[in-house]
Amino acid sequence: MTFQKFISQKNEEAMSHDKEESAVILLLEHVTGFETNSLYMKMNEEISEELVNKFNEIFDRYLNNNEPIQYLIGYSSFYGRDFTVNSDVLIPRFETEELVENILYRYDDYFKGQKIDVCDLATGSGCIAITLALEEPNMTVVATDISKDALNVAKINNEKFNAGVKFIQGDMLKPLGNRKFDIFVSNPPYIPDSELVDSLVKDNEPNIALFGGSDGMKFYNIILSGLKNHLKKNAIVAFEHGFDKKEEMEKLIEKYFPNSRHECIKDLEGKDRMTFIYLGDLK
Repeated sequence: MTFQKFISQKNEEAMSHDKEESAVILLLEHVTGFETNSLYMKMNEEISEELVNKFNEIFDRYLNNNEPIQYLIGYSSFYGRDFTVNSDVLIPRFETEELVENILYRYDDYFKGQKIDVCDLATGSGCIAITLALEEPNMTVVATDISKDALNVAKINNEKFNAGVKFIQGDMLKPLGNRKFDIFVSNPPYIPDSELVDSLVKDNEPNIALFGGSDGMKFYNIILSGLKNHLKKNAIVAFEHGFDKKEEMEKLIEKYFPNSRHECIKDLEGKDRMTFIYLGDLK
């Protein structure tokens, strides 16, 4: 059987079980060790029985046990790097890559190569903090999370990529002490408690990292209410949030940072996904 026919067959199996077809390519890349481009160049070649068996061993669990493919293979790609993930951390999403990219753009615009201090709050797997530290060596990055188990995963990733991020355990802003930052970023839990969530997500990913109170705004309110003491005079605050929370974010900014400038940025799907706040002389 050729790779092409095998993929087609497995895509049909995935669809028949209401699973994502994208898992087929991801898993095949994992068992073959090929990157996507290399895999597609082999479409007309025969797939070995050994690879089929390796694939099916994991794929059968994916079909029947309601487990995310990323947890089954132990990693998830983020900004071109394979981050270790397990059930103690959220699986990194593409929208969060866009958040990182927009932070890097604004670092270039406003800080222009200066050495700065950055905080990533509720870091989870550490994907935001580690990526920022690797992509911009002039950033000294601190990351926090309330979950000791999540920080253990983040530290594994930090060592894996030799990123030099410092991790601190604690609830929201409490572990930061008197530290002040030039850039503050957070992708906190923001799903409203009553919102229906796919069982693949709700039953596997840590609920503490998913749900953000009755309206999904609990942690933004906590952060913004106490953030002023942790920001330098000229600073950027960057949030990822629910696509329908633009107005709620603006109300919180008007309440806690009335003299700031802010903008809501759409993701590649055209949804209002990120809000940036500019403080001091950043214009």
